[in-house]
Amino acid sequence: MDVRRRLPSRPPSAAVPSPFRDGGACRPPSSSPAVPRVQASDALPLPIRHTNLLFSALFVGSLVFLMRRWREKVRCSTPLHLLGLSEILAIVGLIASLIYLLSFFGIAFVQSIVSSHDEEDDFLLSRAAPDAAPSPAPICPLLSTDGTIFSQRNPEVTDDDEEIVSSVVSGKIPSYVLESRLGDCRRAAGIRREALRRITGRTLEGLPLDGLDYASILGQCCELPVGYVQLPVGIAGPLVLDESEYHVPMATTEGCLVASTNRGCKAIAESGGATSVVLRDGMTRAPAVRLPTARRAAELKAFLEDPNNFETIALVFNRSSRYARLQGIHCALAGRNLYVRFTSSTGDAMGMNMVSKGVQNVLDYLQNDFEDMDVISITGNFCSDKKPAAVNWIEGRGKSVVCEAIIKEEVVRKVLKTNVPALVELNMIKNLAGSAIAGSLGGFNAHASNIVSAIYIATGQDPAQNVESSHCITMMEAVNDGKDLHISVTMPSIEVGTVGGGTQLASQAACLDLLGVKGASLESPGANARRLATVVAGAVLAGELSLLSALAAGQLVKSHMKYNRSSKDFSKAAC
Repeated sequence: MDVRRRLPSRPPSAAVPSPFRDGGACRPPSSSPAVPRVQASDALPLPIRHTNLLFSALFVGSLVFLMRRWREKVRCSTPLHLLGLSEILAIVGLIASLIYLLSFFGIAFVQSIVSSHDEEDDFLLSRAAPDAAPSPAPICPLLSTDGTIFSQRNPEVTDDDEEIVSSVVSGKIPSYVLESRLGDCRRAAGIRREALRRITGRTLEGLPLDGLDYASILGQCCELPVGYVQLPVGIAGPLVLDESEYHVPMATTEGCLVASTNRGCKAIAESGGATSVVLRDGMTRAPAVRLPTARRAAELKAFLEDPNNFETIALVFNRSSRYARLQGIHCALAGRNLYVRFTSSTGDAMGMNMVSKGVQNVLDYLQNDFEDMDVISITGNFCSDKKPAAVNWIEGRGKSVVCEAIIKEEVVRKVLKTNVPALVELNMIKNLAGSAIAGSLGGFNAHASNIVSAIYIATGQDPAQNVESSHCITMMEAVNDGKDLHISVTMPSIEVGTVGGGTQLASQAACLDLLGVKGASLESPGANARRLATVVAGAVLAGELSLLSALAAGQLVKSHMKYNRSSKDFSKAAC
């Protein structure tokens, strides 16, 4: 029988407390009398207290009697399986009382869980009677940024959703269960948004709700959504790279960035284009394990780095995915703690989760021979993810790319408005010497992170990985008897993918499709991700070339005042 607790209806004449009473404090409505809940104990012939006491006494008495009888039999060397009538009755009483006590506490426990779930189901699934009005949740005054008071209830909230919103505001329904309970991600986001509006007293005007496929982000991109942020996407290009042309999407709010990168692309194109090479392609994960002694940790290190064991370890690692292929293992020891850096190819995925699964397989395998190994964390920061680290700068992580171009003297003068000697000198003093004085780690460039971040956001990459992906050293030198400029960028840890994560969202997928790298490469797994990495490096090359030229020509402030400052009078502008 499905027993569900229904919400008590409130008479139509019942007064609704005003949220503005008592100095504007938000007060919850008065609670209605609770409806009696059906209990399992209602079926017992005696009151529950007396029944519990009876069976508890029976259990203890039977147990004590049997223990005494068996102790006497042991002393007299009497077989224990020879039972008298009193012993048989005691065993029956013990079993019966034990069954009752286990059933009593078990039913109470299960009933408490079922009741809590029924409460949530009732709020979300049940509908009040036609003549019953839902109880309103406490509603705070809704204020705009200038202090204007808005209406208390959002007219977009239907009567069907009003009860759910009230329950979320009061805390009876956790906000995170809305998607799974309602089965409608857009509706769940709208209800959560209205609940937030009432709790904070602030409108979310300007933050769009409609226009996003909320089902596409469920379980992989964002939790507890209430809307989405709009970012403009500009196009720089064409970028002529490896005899192909790319129109590079850049999502940014920094004026002059796209225009500057576009100018660099023009200079590269008029000089014959740029070339690139991918030096390495491998994602890393480095768990931290601890052993009883440093000697024991050294034994594990030797085992992992022994070439004779690599084939076996790789076989265990590669079970995690058809694309994961273990490339190498690098260990570092700190006392009795061991940090093991696994490097693996990951196809067209950025590959963090793929590598983590392979690492977990290896850790489980190692504990067969190293039972005293204690796994502290699946990641011990020796990877190193989303942090500037020398290990990424030296060993690389993700795709290690070098991109270069020779810019003709005439192009430097006409397009970039400067000259070759000035650029070479500026790069040495600013990017090389200046970064060294600052103690920079992987930052021997002008603004690589600007371009990397803009492309990452536009194409659905993890923006936080801009930290290590922007590691870059920009080199410039005069060639061809000092007439032309050779420029290169070396980026050892570009972490990108064309499948998984945010790459499957509609807008981001469109940007990937613009570059011709959407989804997985069917002909050569990993080819699309590698091509995207080269495009990132090529765009960084263009951005470095243009910014350094602006600095050498003394045009930086002028260009930013032109493109990064609006002269529009917003006080008179119509929306």
